[in-house]
Amino acid sequence: MRLLITLFIFSVFCISQKNYTQDLKIDKPNFIIYIADDHNYQDYEINGNNDVQTSAVKKLAAEGITFKNAYTSQAICAPSRSQLYTGLYPMKNGVMANHLPTKNVADINDFLAEIGYEVVLAGKGHVKPKSVYNWTKFIPIKSEQNFISDDNQKNDFIERIDNYFKNNNKPFCLIVASHLPHGPYADIDNYDKNKSNKNFKYTKRFSKAGYYQNIDDDNSQINKVLDLVKKNNLKNSTVFIYISDHGLDGKWTVYESGLKIPLVIRWPGKIKSGTLSNEMISIVDILPTLIDLGGGKSEKLNLDGYSFANSIDGQNSFKRTKIFGIATRQNIFKSYVFPSRSVRENNFKYIKNYNSHEVVKNNLGPNESVNKFILRGAMAFPEIPYEELYDLNKDPDEKNNLANNKKYFTLKKDLEKKLNNWMINQNDFLINHKMPLIKPSREAVTLDYKTARNNIPDELVGILKESDYLKFHY
Repeated sequence: MRLLITLFIFSVFCISQKNYTQDLKIDKPNFIIYIADDHNYQDYEINGNNDVQTSAVKKLAAEGITFKNAYTSQAICAPSRSQLYTGLYPMKNGVMANHLPTKNVADINDFLAEIGYEVVLAGKGHVKPKSVYNWTKFIPIKSEQNFISDDNQKNDFIERIDNYFKNNNKPFCLIVASHLPHGPYADIDNYDKNKSNKNFKYTKRFSKAGYYQNIDDDNSQINKVLDLVKKNNLKNSTVFIYISDHGLDGKWTVYESGLKIPLVIRWPGKIKSGTLSNEMISIVDILPTLIDLGGGKSEKLNLDGYSFANSIDGQNSFKRTKIFGIATRQNIFKSYVFPSRSVRENNFKYIKNYNSHEVVKNNLGPNESVNKFILRGAMAFPEIPYEELYDLNKDPDEKNNLANNKKYFTLKKDLEKKLNNWMINQNDFLINHKMPLIKPSREAVTLDYKTARNNIPDELVGILKESDYLKFHY
């Protein structure tokens, strides 16, 4: 009898030990990337805003590492996501404006499949074409427009992720691309954590309370995903990455309010709880990091990003010293021709607005139809100068432009040179001050087409020809 009891206890121990070690097997960890949509960097409890409900991210931060200086290079949905998936800046992957397709380049599916992973996209796509983004599996939602207010859709979405976990038998990279807190924002006034609309940029168009409510809903969704990870014994074997695609208040710009994003990574047993890092990370660095963590060699690939796999625990320094940014307002709303480029090094940030009213005459050519839209773009932002320079330590909100301060002349010229060198490397058409009229995809708004989103003067309607647009890749 004693022998039978001993054998029984031993067998129970072995079974539990087997399950435990399977959960801890990290030779080839799983990856989950949770992407929030249009969530301001400052609107998190971990970043000082206690008026919003972001307990899930707070929990992740308490269990992992928070990178305080993480950035996208373009504060628009599709360009930001394409950087994440390709490890390339917008000029190289082709998505330098919203709604453009990605060039025929290798992406996250190709790189991770090479080292034994399947890649699953759950939720918001917002990248194309399918020939590039050949997901192993796609978990869609039924209706993007109604998702925010439809609890049945939300529950169905979580159930389908759960089913994937239950039936999966390979190392995976699951991208949970949330539709939240992106609008529409409900016009409500009963959100008890909404103090006022005072500093909310989009007060006239959106409800800040609605935006906060969407954050609350997204927080619930993150918690549900985290619960699924725990329930399916995946927590210890999974690198969980949380980011936002860009900020809402600085959307379409190269300001910190648009480019700066949250980045929190949890990896039990590998990352010490509550770690903080001030290293500068670009969104293009995430893919090469995943490749290296999964057993690949990212340095052999021709990517713009650098792997921070050796720095993921916050113990080793990372080699990135500069953050670059681009902006274009074409293919969105009023589609102004107003491109910008930026570089940050240490605490200083330099911006060049290539179609500023100060230099717009230099951008005009022989085509009068094209010139009308170039002029329209410059005159739409008369308050924005050609050059901007900010000390982010002293002026994090970028209010005090130092570009004309003689004290910073040498610094400004040095940053301008570094920005120009990067643009040359990226084969950026703006290096020669060429103002392109970017040919949009079919569903986007052309510059001379009048809609509710593109309110242009009647005299400009229909004046452009197909040949007036710059075609990048189609």
